[in-house]
Amino acid sequence: MKIRSKETYWLLLNGLINTYPSLQKNNNCDVLIIGGGITGALMAYQLSKEGYKTMVIDKRDIGMGSTSATTAMIQYEIDEPLYSLIKMVGANAAIESYKEGVVAISELEKIIKTTNVDCGFEKKKSLYIAATSSDAKWLAEEYQCRKENQLDVSWIDQAQLKSKFGVVGNGAIQSEDGASLDAYRLAHGLLHYGVTHYGLQVYDHTEVNTIKSDGKNCNVVTDDKHTIKCKYVVHASGYESQSTLKDNIVKLNSTYALVSEPLTKMPTALKNTLLWTTDDPYLYLRSTNDNRILVGGGDENFKNALRRDSIIEKKQKFLIEKALALIPTLTIIPDFTWAGTFGVTKDSLPYIGAHPDLPNQYFVLGFGGNGITFSVMGMRLISDALQGKHNRFLEYFKFGR
Repeated sequence: MKIRSKETYWLLLNGLINTYPSLQKNNNCDVLIIGGGITGALMAYQLSKEGYKTMVIDKRDIGMGSTSATTAMIQYEIDEPLYSLIKMVGANAAIESYKEGVVAISELEKIIKTTNVDCGFEKKKSLYIAATSSDAKWLAEEYQCRKENQLDVSWIDQAQLKSKFGVVGNGAIQSEDGASLDAYRLAHGLLHYGVTHYGLQVYDHTEVNTIKSDGKNCNVVTDDKHTIKCKYVVHASGYESQSTLKDNIVKLNSTYALVSEPLTKMPTALKNTLLWTTDDPYLYLRSTNDNRILVGGGDENFKNALRRDSIIEKKQKFLIEKALALIPTLTIIPDFTWAGTFGVTKDSLPYIGAHPDLPNQYFVLGFGGNGITFSVMGMRLISDALQGKHNRFLEYFKFGR
């Protein structure tokens, strides 16, 4: 048996793109961002561009948390289907959250073009595929709901799936708005751009010990006993932010992914389209820009790291079998397989904005399958919050909702 790498593909592909010093003295800024992954990088780009004296700290090397493990399927779709999300949170919040995802993908493309970050960004369509005939019934309802609310979708029946895409399924929603990228490279690129263009400060291997606020400013003490005085703190450290909060807002699960050896010829369906299924948990496939296939899924309802990693080989086999059942003509030789932890909220919406118990502290917690899209939304939401501007999404995504 070949024991493939348990490190993530993106990290091994890119290595340490940029390194930064640890914080070695007291410092001050307008906004301190905790977390140097893709969410923190997007926030740092936005706020430093707007003229805030901005600082980013991360307890690891930059991008070495969830960002190095994300499979970066960039979608406007939320893990909860639109028709059922409407029942959970109301029509306005559900429909507008879906539509705002489309806007976020367009904004992300503009940011990448402006900063000229080489992160393999590609616009793609997506197929949401019914795994069973019973799934096809509610997926058809989901299609009608999206269509009625002016989302750009079409229905692909079972025969069309086979003839046009070579996919075995019971029907699918085709969406026009999606993308893929290398989130690790994008995070590094945005931070470097902020440093060179807007005076952004970045420190790695710098961990927060305590945060105290007097209502006007925050004093953040690091593990090396240095103090950062700032007006605002923005938490962009994903599920690790849960330890800062009293209320339990996220359920943590384990997930798995693999990247194949390069293909000599990539099937057209995978080259131009993101594929995901209604399986519970769902399976997803996409291509990389170096002609590999990325397969993800096999989620498990636990977060224990040792237990999670102990079944990577088993999950690799599972993912390959599921991918071949979906596209029988595929050839998948695994090259990299890894596991990670991800979070889900009660309604699949993010938590973005101020916390009522933590003065001068804001959170951008874009959990779920489209966390990067939520993080792009968070750029504007936190900017508006700092300026005291009304934004209805701050209500939709608030704590205690």
